[in-house]
Amino acid sequence: MAKPDPSEYASFYAGYVGNVTEDDILGAMEKQAAETSALLSRIDEEKGAYRYAPEKWSVKQVVGHFTDGEVVFAYRALAIARGDKASLPGFDENEYMSHSNFDERSMRSIADAYAAVRAATLAIFRGFSDEAWKTVGTANNSSVSVRALAYVVLGHERHHLEVLRARYKVV
Repeated sequence: MAKPDPSEYASFYAGYVGNVTEDDILGAMEKQAAETSALLSRIDEEKGAYRYAPEKWSVKQVVGHFTDGEVVFAYRALAIARGDKASLPGFDENEYMSHSNFDERSMRSIADAYAAVRAATLAIFRGFSDEAWKTVGTANNSSVSVRALAYVVLGHERHHLEVLRARYKVV
């Protein structure tokens, strides 16, 4: 599958879409899931609670955030693919975080939730027809295609994994 054209997504997604070089988006999602699950299995509770600065999210919160984001992006893709004409809402990541309990949960439970969400995301995207992948709808007051949302899922997680490596020293 070819990379989505910039007309298929809002400019604020460009960095995420730009993080993806593969044409086999579902294969890349599967590979990412295996790699991320292996990484998460090596993070103990102490490292999961780590923040590189007092006002920054913990490792657990970063993982929870990209998992929450994936749920939102996959729902948007499903709704658009199914012909929903409503403008789907955006989400405020900081507001979501203020109502989360990631720091109270075990790293294992967060890793398990990530794996379950990715399995569901893959099942959803695998079920789309060729025509559904091309469907465009509105989310966060911007046009976006189902295809672009798959790239956003992959690229958003890549972005946050790089933050975990660079700033949190999670390797």
